[in-house]
Amino acid sequence: MTDLRWKTTPYAGWGRALKATGPLARPDTRNELTEAAFPAHGNRRSYGDAPLNSAGAALDMSRLDRIIAFDTKTGVLEAEAGVTISTLARICPAKGWLPAVMPGTGFATIGGAIAMDVHGKNHHNKGSFGQHVKAITLLQGSETRTITPKDKTLWQATVGGLGQTGIILSARIQLSPCAGRQMRVTETRASDWAEHIALLDASDATYCVGWIDATATGDALGRGIVEEAEIAAGSLPPAQTPTSRAVPFNAPHFALAAPIVRAFNQLYYHRVPEEGRTLLRPMQDFFFPLDRIHDWNRLYGRRGFHQFQCVVPPDQTDALRAMAEAIATSGLASPLAVLKKMGKGRAGYLSFPMEGFTLAVDFPNRPAAVQLIAELDRLTEAAGGRIYLAKDSLASCSTVRAMYPDYAAWRDAVEKADPDHRLATDLIRRLGLRSPS
Repeated sequence: MTDLRWKTTPYAGWGRALKATGPLARPDTRNELTEAAFPAHGNRRSYGDAPLNSAGAALDMSRLDRIIAFDTKTGVLEAEAGVTISTLARICPAKGWLPAVMPGTGFATIGGAIAMDVHGKNHHNKGSFGQHVKAITLLQGSETRTITPKDKTLWQATVGGLGQTGIILSARIQLSPCAGRQMRVTETRASDWAEHIALLDASDATYCVGWIDATATGDALGRGIVEEAEIAAGSLPPAQTPTSRAVPFNAPHFALAAPIVRAFNQLYYHRVPEEGRTLLRPMQDFFFPLDRIHDWNRLYGRRGFHQFQCVVPPDQTDALRAMAEAIATSGLASPLAVLKKMGKGRAGYLSFPMEGFTLAVDFPNRPAAVQLIAELDRLTEAAGGRIYLAKDSLASCSTVRAMYPDYAAWRDAVEKADPDHRLATDLIRRLGLRSPS
C-alpha cells in the first residue's frame, strides 16, 4: 500500500456509547489503495460499533467522494464510496433525478448505504437502497473487481453485509425520476396506538413516516404524527430554506430527563392542528430533519446513547404495542422515536428490512436503558422480527443469528471472501458473526 498516512486516534459511532482507539487513514484517491485489508467506514453514522475496529487499523473513506459518471437521460450514476446521500439529493433533482431510497441522514455515504442496505420513508413501495444498485467495485486485498446482481452469492453477502466481503470503492446506482425540489407534506395526528397503525397501514403516499410520542401512556399510548409526502414541482425561495445549527458542547445529564422529554413531546404533538395540515417543505428538511442540527448526538451527554430499532411482521403489531408500552412506562425514552410501515424489499442476506412495522427509539446510555433494550430484543425475537445492525450496540450473538435466516449463507460467503478475518470489526467480534456455529 502506498502513501497512506496513519494517525492513532479515538473515534466512535454516532451513538458515542461505544468507542475505539487505533490507527486511521483517510485516503484521498483510489491510487493510495493498491492493496488494503482493513475495515472501512464512511462518516460513521452507524450508531453502535459497526464502524469500529479497536483490534487494529481502519480506513476512513469519506475523502473518496467523487462522482465518476452521471447519465442524465437514464438516471444511472456512478460514484465513489464516500459520496454522501445529501450530495446526491442536492445536485440530482436539478437534472430530474433523486436517489430512489434515502435514509434518515444525508451524511450517510454510498458505501455505508450499501453495507447496511439502508431504507427510507418509502420502503413500502421502493424497497431498500441495495435494490437500486447496479454494480459495486470492491477491493479484495490486491484485487479489484466489479460485481453485479448476477454474482448472486457475493452480491447478497456484500449488500447489507457489514463491509465483510471487501472495501467498497465505488458503485453504480439507478436513480428515480424527480419532478421537483420540494415536498408537499400532509401531517395528521394519531390519537393512540390503533389509530397510528391504521393511518400507516392505509397510506398510499409515496413517502410515509410516523413520529411517536414514546412517553405517552394509558389511552394516549402510541399517539403521534403521521407525515405523508409527495415530491412537488418547483423549489422554495431562499428565505424559506432552513439554516443549520450546531450543538456546541455535551449536554448535562438532566437535559433529557423524563419530565423535560414529556413536556417537549406534548408541545411537539400539539404543533399540528387537530384537523391536520398540508404544507410545502424543502426536500432535505423532509428527508434529513436532524441534519440541520450538527452534532445533535451531543444532546445525550458524554456517555452517549443507544438506539433500539426493530421490525416485526404485519400480524405482530400487538407485540410492537407491548414494546411501546414498556418504553413509555420506563421513563427512559427521548423525543426521537419513529414508527413506519415496511414492504418486502431487501437486497442481501443480512439486510434488515422485512414486511411489517418498524419502531426506532433513542435512549440515553444508562444501565436501566441497557436492561430495557435487552427486553425489547427478546420481545422482537419472540415476535419473529429482527433488529437493525446499523443501530445496534447491545445485542447478543444468539439473538442476531436467530433473527436472520440467511445468516449461514452470509457467513460462508464472507469466509470465502475474507478468510483471514482482516475486515472484522468490533460489531462482528461482539456478535461472533464470523465464528463457527
